[in-house]
Amino acid sequence: MLEINDAELASRLRMSISRFIKVIRSEVRHDELLSLTERSTLSLVNQHSEILPSELAVKEKVTGQSMSQIINKLSVHGYISKTPSQADKRKVIITITPQGREYLEIKRTKSREWLAKVITEKASENEKEILMHAITILTKLVD
Repeated sequence: MLEINDAELASRLRMSISRFIKVIRSEVRHDELLSLTERSTLSLVNQHSEILPSELAVKEKVTGQSMSQIINKLSVHGYISKTPSQADKRKVIITITPQGREYLEIKRTKSREWLAKVITEKASENEKEILMHAITILTKLVD
């Protein structure tokens, strides 16, 4: 049986995933309007019907001031809306706009189409099965 060093496996996996993400980003350039953190924040807003800026800052692991700048940029581009809380007028509720959903859907569609094309061109049926098993393992590792 193959002896597997967990530290070496972790290093190689991290490098492969990082390169994989970098290639997807370079192949699927929708625009350079939003940074990775801004796109991630928009995705988080999309996952929640309503969310507070402080919750977004915690989830994105950024300061409140940084999140304020991100929210302002997303708002200026029409991707999110800011509404005063009915329960506490000092708080602002963040929601995604139809334009924000459309932006995310375009990004996801382009990524999915590119990746499906690459899988079709480069992976055998056996490799596709292995990828399905790897997805299960990777999901287990991050959940």
